[in-house]
Amino acid sequence: MRLNAWLARAGVASRRGADELIKAGRVTVNGEPGQLNTFVESRDRVELDGRPLAKQGLAYVLLNKPPGVVTTARDPQGRPTVVGLVEHEARVVPVGRLDADTTGALLLTNDGELAYRLAHPRYEVDKVYVAHVDGDPEPQALARLERGVELEDGRTAPARARRTAPGRVELTVHEGRKHQVKRMLAAVGHPVRRLHRVRYGILTLDGLAPGEWRELTRTEVDELRRSARL
Repeated sequence: MRLNAWLARAGVASRRGADELIKAGRVTVNGEPGQLNTFVESRDRVELDGRPLAKQGLAYVLLNKPPGVVTTARDPQGRPTVVGLVEHEARVVPVGRLDADTTGALLLTNDGELAYRLAHPRYEVDKVYVAHVDGDPEPQALARLERGVELEDGRTAPARARRTAPGRVELTVHEGRKHQVKRMLAAVGHPVRRLHRVRYGILTLDGLAPGEWRELTRTEVDELRRSARL
């Protein structure tokens, strides 16, 4: 494992922050100064400022994100963050992002390889949203969403779309572009008024109130890893 990833797993800092610690000469591996390209094996001894470090175990958390919370570890504007809501002993970070006003299922983990694959469109992990929109989408608008919508950063992949009530659409996507669901619905003439993610891969929010979180079960982790082809 690369040293910066090892430090992130140890809960020291993000990978970018770990790079700065390494460049500052504060990290040693087996008594030698660590480098940005240093790889750490299971028997290696890693120290920060002369203090031995231990790699944390892998952790997987599902949060029912409430509105007004930003999907970051810290916010310069002082807004509440999802990492602040999840008081976990391991340093977990969100997989992908939800806008501050978007609610629902958010996965946090320190498993970097799984996080990368879950967020990558190549692995086609479903994210299911329920959107309250202006107007009442007709079948033609839903068909456009399902074929893919031309946005300023390119055409979206085919999605699944269905009207569940007047002014309400369930949209299933496997990409993760910025504001993607909102932009897709706006492109077909139905701007989003409220957006909630009801499912991430196999994970649903059953039993989780807004702001609550829980550890994933071993079965859920195994299924996520299978869906990401790990």
